[in-house]
Amino acid sequence: MATCRTNRHKLNWTAMAVVAGIHLAAFSALTPWLFSWTGVVLAVLGCYVFGTLGINLGFHRLLSHRSFKCPLWFEYILAVLGVCCLQKTPGQFVAAHRAHHQHSDDDGDPHSPVVSFFWGHMGWALVENPQLDNVATYDKYARDIFRDPFYMRLERNFLWLWLYGIHAALYYLVGFAVGWLRPEGSWTAGLQFGLSLLVWGALVRTVLVWHITWSVNSIGHVWGYRNYETRGNSRNSLLIGLISNGDGWHNNHHADQRAAAHGHKWWELDVTYVTLLGLRLCRLAWDFVPIGTPAPPHETAS
Repeated sequence: MATCRTNRHKLNWTAMAVVAGIHLAAFSALTPWLFSWTGVVLAVLGCYVFGTLGINLGFHRLLSHRSFKCPLWFEYILAVLGVCCLQKTPGQFVAAHRAHHQHSDDDGDPHSPVVSFFWGHMGWALVENPQLDNVATYDKYARDIFRDPFYMRLERNFLWLWLYGIHAALYYLVGFAVGWLRPEGSWTAGLQFGLSLLVWGALVRTVLVWHITWSVNSIGHVWGYRNYETRGNSRNSLLIGLISNGDGWHNNHHADQRAAAHGHKWWELDVTYVTLLGLRLCRLAWDFVPIGTPAPPHETAS
């Protein structure tokens, strides 16, 4: 049974405030005055743009596992999209994810639901973890990320949080301008439309992407089927596989961590991999790691 060395009794009050605050702000979407169909469309599209491109493709398959190659400028764009999901910095995400693979559902796994379902889903992100968040662990699991000056700049002075705030403000400012400047517009129309885009396009979308990603960590280790015998309790979930655009085929991923494709059966739809195929046609991605490639030492069982 996993003991997960994190001190579960020492809350990270900054993380608590951010997660609780954004959840509460997102609930304002239930207010009719803040509804707009444009905002809803932006929330859905944002789950793909920020969640699939930023987290699945950028943080996960590219930075954590180097499942494909791409131009450096495009890698940085994917990383910034991932930062706009508020799932820590690229380096912190990579370190936690590689530690998860090396210690899956055992001592050292940052977010195993063996501790509790809530812990695996989101509790782990709300406490301080000195065993994970330290220079030695970052050097062990994410040295390649932290030696890059671009990613180091994101670590300093909470630049990643500033980027999230700037991107959220842009939703409001663009919406305000559109609502105000349209022929029948006014400043109150701009205020309403701007807030609707902020609430739906940024805040609701952030909460949706959070819980989709977290569900891979929780549901993906509790319920579902297994194509492979692997270390830990990883499972493939039809529901999470579909709503996560492919990252929910979690047992496949644990069995073949570096593979660019997570769907191994013909019916395991992997939208993230389909996206990669499209990027390859545009010459923005190449050298896909095929199924069956051994994982590097930092991703295998110790």
